[in-house]
Amino acid sequence: MAWGDMPPRYGRTPPRQAPARPRPALHSAPRVVFVGHLMAPTLLVLAAGMGSRYGGLKQLDPVGPSGETILDYAVYDAAQAGFRRVVFVIRRDFEQAFREQVAAKYAERIAVDFVFQAIDALPAGFTPPTGREKPWGTGHAVWCARDAIREPFAVVGADDFFGRDAFQQLARFLSALPAAAQKPAPFSMVGYRLDRTLSEHGSVSRGLCDVAPDGQLRGIVERTAIDTAQIGRGELTGAETVSMNCFGFTPALFPALDEQLADFLRTRGNEPKSEFYLPAAVSTMIARREATVQVLPTTGDWFGVTNRDDRPRVVASLAALVHRGEYPARLF
Repeated sequence: MAWGDMPPRYGRTPPRQAPARPRPALHSAPRVVFVGHLMAPTLLVLAAGMGSRYGGLKQLDPVGPSGETILDYAVYDAAQAGFRRVVFVIRRDFEQAFREQVAAKYAERIAVDFVFQAIDALPAGFTPPTGREKPWGTGHAVWCARDAIREPFAVVGADDFFGRDAFQQLARFLSALPAAAQKPAPFSMVGYRLDRTLSEHGSVSRGLCDVAPDGQLRGIVERTAIDTAQIGRGELTGAETVSMNCFGFTPALFPALDEQLADFLRTRGNEPKSEFYLPAAVSTMIARREATVQVLPTTGDWFGVTNRDDRPRVVASLAALVHRGEYPARLF
C-alpha cells in the first residue's frame, strides 16, 4: 500500500453524541512533491501556541541579524536539507499576521500550506466541554493536519532552533523510506544531549529517552523542573538523550492518532486543561508495536525562547552562527 493510498480513517462511537463537524478547510489542496523518483518529505510546523510563560506571538519575534525569526531558521534548514513543502498548523485568529510575515517570504523557496487547530476540531461525535479555552495539545495539532499530508513528514515546533544537522538527518531518513507502507511503521526522532537544551533562566521540562543499544527508542519519560544546577550533581549527567519534539513520521501516524485522540476524549475530555501530547501518543504506538522509532543523535545545539530572559542568548547564538559562516546574514 502506497502512502497516497492510506485506508479511510475510521470513526468511533463515543458516549456523547453530537452532529459531525466539518473538518477545518485547507488553504490549498494537499500536494505531494517528487524529486526525481523519490517522494520529497514535508515539514509540519506546530505554530498554534502563544507561549504561556513568554507572552506574545513568539513565533514571529525577530531574533536574527536581519530580523529573522527562529522559525525562519527552521524553514531555511529544512529547504536546504531537501524538504519541498511546509505545512503550518496555526489558529485562525492570527492567520493574517502569519501569512503576511511568513508565507510571503518563503514562497520562492518552498511550497507553503496551512491547516487550523481549533478547540472544536474533534473526531465526529465529540464536542469541547463548556469553559475550554485552549486547544488539545501537540498530538491534536498533528491530527489536525491529517488531510493535508500523504507523504513522509517531519514535525517540529515553531518556537525552537533545531539546527541544520537535525533537518539533514530527518531528510535522509524520510527520503530513504520505501514507497510501500510498513508494519510496524518506521518513525524517527532527533535526540539531543540534555545539557544542550537547558535554560539559564529557570527550570524546564524534558522528555528523557530510553534508547536501546541499536538506537531504537523504547520510551520517553517526562521529567519536570530540570535546571543547570542539577547537572553533574546527582543522577543527571547532562549526556542523557532528550526529545525536543523533532520527529519523522509516515502517514501511518494519523489512524493511530485518530484512535488515541478519541480514547483520550472519552477519559479526559471533560478536563478544562487536559492535553493530548504527541510524545505520549508515540510511546503508546511503541508499546503496542505499531511503530518503531529510530533515534537520530545530534551534537548540535537546541535553543528556544522558553522565557523572555532567554531572548538575548538566542540573539547572540544566532549572531555567532552567522559570523562563523554557517548561515547568511539574510535568510530570505
